[in-house]
Amino acid sequence: MNRPHVLVTRAIFPETIERLREHFEVDDNPTDAVLGAGLAPRLQGKQGALTTGSERIDAALLAACPGLRVVANMAVGYNNFDIAACTARGVLATNTPDVLTETTADFGFALMMAGARRMAEGERFLRRGEWKKWSYDMLTGSDVHGATLGILGMGRIGQAIARRGALGFGMKVVYHNRSRLPAAAEAALGARYLTKGELLAQADHLVLVLPYSAESHHAIGAGELAQMKPTATLTNIARGGIVDDAALAVALRDGRIAAAGLDVFEGEPAVHPDLLTLPNVVLTPHIASATVATRRAMAELAADNLIEALTGGVPPSPINPQVLPLRPA
Repeated sequence: MNRPHVLVTRAIFPETIERLREHFEVDDNPTDAVLGAGLAPRLQGKQGALTTGSERIDAALLAACPGLRVVANMAVGYNNFDIAACTARGVLATNTPDVLTETTADFGFALMMAGARRMAEGERFLRRGEWKKWSYDMLTGSDVHGATLGILGMGRIGQAIARRGALGFGMKVVYHNRSRLPAAAEAALGARYLTKGELLAQADHLVLVLPYSAESHHAIGAGELAQMKPTATLTNIARGGIVDDAALAVALRDGRIAAAGLDVFEGEPAVHPDLLTLPNVVLTPHIASATVATRRAMAELAADNLIEALTGGVPPSPINPQVLPLRPA
C-alpha cells in the first residue's frame, strides 16, 4: 500500500520527524531554510504539509499543488493560511491551540512588565558603564500592581493574562473583544467589558492578544495611540500588522505613550528601523511560545493533526472541519 507523502517545511524536533516517518514518506528541511518560492516545487506529489507561520498557503499555491489535502500549522495563529481558498479546494487546515496558552501569557506579562519598569533600558545603561551612583529618579517607570490592565482580544491567552493581572498583581482588568464574555467568565476573571475607545483611554498597560485579519490590520494606529494615556504602555504578543509600527515609533518618540513591548512586527523578521533607535521599547524576536516543553507540544499537536487527517482519524484541532472527511488521494 502506498503511504502518503508529506513535507515538513522547517526544521523541527527530530523525534517528531521520526514519528511522522512511521506513517508517511517524509520530505523534511533540516537546514531550516525558508522555502519561499521553493515551497510549491517541494509540495509536488505531497498530500500533506506541516507548516509554520513562514509559509503562505493561498489560492495560487493550492492551484499549483492539486494533490495537497491537509496543511498543519505549528502555531495557534493561521493568518498565513487563506482559509476560504483551502475550504474551496477541500484542503483541511489545522493549528495548535491550547498548548501554548500559559507559556505565551507568561511571556506577555513579562514583556509588559519589562516595558513598564524600563528593564531593557536599565540593562543597556548598566552595560554601557553609565551606572555611577543611586539617584531618586534613575530609570523610574510605572507600577504594575494595582494598575489598570487593558486587554484587546479576550480569547484563551487574553484570559490567561487577565488571571495573572487580577490574581497575582491586584490589577483592575478591563477588556474589549468582538463578543463579550459570559457574565460568569467576567466575574471569575474580575474583568469589565468596555468599548474599544474606553479601553484605550482607561488602560495603564494595554496588551494586544487579538487574531490578525483584514479587519484587525492596524487596529492600533495613530488615532488609537492618541487616545491612550501618555503614561501608558503597549504590549503586542498577537501578530505583526495589528499595530501600525511606524505610528507607534512616532508615539514613543514624542512621548504620546510611555513605553512598548513588542514580540511581533509588520514584515517580520524585518523591524521598522525607527523602533530600533528608541530606548523606550523592548523588542523580542517572536518568542512568546519559546520554551522547550511548549514548542515540543506544538510540534506534536501539528503531527497529530497531520497523522489523523491522512490516516482516516479525527484531527484534534481543525480550522475548517466542514471539509471532513477528506477527498480521496
